[in-house]
Amino acid sequence: MAIAVIIMAAGKGTRMQSELPKVLHQANGRPLLDYVLDTAQSLDPEKIVLVVGHQAELVMHASARFKVAAALQEPQLGTGHAVMQTETHLHDFDGDALILSGDAPLVNPSTLRKLIAFHRSTKAVATVLTAELDDPTGYGRIIRETESDGVLKIVEQKDASEKERDIKEINSGVYLFNAKVLFEALSQIDTNNAQKEYYLTDVFEVCFRKGARVCAFTTDNPGEILGINTPAQLLDAELFLHQNPGLFS
Repeated sequence: MAIAVIIMAAGKGTRMQSELPKVLHQANGRPLLDYVLDTAQSLDPEKIVLVVGHQAELVMHASARFKVAAALQEPQLGTGHAVMQTETHLHDFDGDALILSGDAPLVNPSTLRKLIAFHRSTKAVATVLTAELDDPTGYGRIIRETESDGVLKIVEQKDASEKERDIKEINSGVYLFNAKVLFEALSQIDTNNAQKEYYLTDVFEVCFRKGARVCAFTTDNPGEILGINTPAQLLDAELFLHQNPGLFS
């Protein structure tokens, strides 16, 4: 079955304290987005769709050496809205859609290959990459079926009960969906939330309501799922890359 990769790269990254798009900040002399595009390309996808927004032309210029299609998200109305913009490029695509973040450069290609194999072996319509963190503060928690790969729900920390906050398995923000299921579910979500945005995680709620199989695959390297939101986190990423020189081999 074919793979398409959607890369989220529309954000401004206010906490980076710079007008430069967050995905173009450099780690070890390369833009963050470069690492993600290299990883995507290594999976031999049928198509890579890059969601751009803030300084879109600059982001596209920086990614010119890669074979990608651009989907413009303007205005930016949330993660679900970002993926909606890719439908024109994927409306006739019959396969699985892998969703990556342009500001999360450390995800190992081998982890993604394992995620894809797991997703297909379990016959899931959606699979989320997860990690176990000693301190899961700030992350959405994964509520699993008892002794199963299946997921009952994904709950954001602000909505989690005290018992759910004790769970250490977190949502990485890397997802794999049956593409047709993804876009059908996106057509059913709304902005009835505090941010008035379309949340990609609401797609899982649609799947849960329909009784569709949703699974979770846990990486054994929690450091690889960390995103870059601040200058301090960028320095941490550079250190991680120095300490893991074979990460992308």
